[in-house]
Amino acid sequence: MYETRSAGTENDARIRVTEKLIYWADLIFVMEKKHKQRILEKFSTAMENKRLHVLDIPDDFQFMDTELIDTLKAGLSDLHKLNYG
Repeated sequence: MYETRSAGTENDARIRVTEKLIYWADLIFVMEKKHKQRILEKFSTAMENKRLHVLDIPDDFQFMDTELIDTLKAGLSDLHKLNYG
């Protein structure tokens, strides 16, 4: 079972990434490489020993868009299969 939280890297994000969220997470997924870069720049200390994976999904979707949800589920399912058989 996984416990997840969602946060954005932009200043106008409804819920923004914080140092507290970084410390809480065991594994961090981002949609694009620019999100990874922002997190690494802003939270370099908190990111030590953290695993971060770029999903390579364009950040062109509205909040809770069904196409985005389906894309995330498929991408995460494939990644889980690669890592855990």
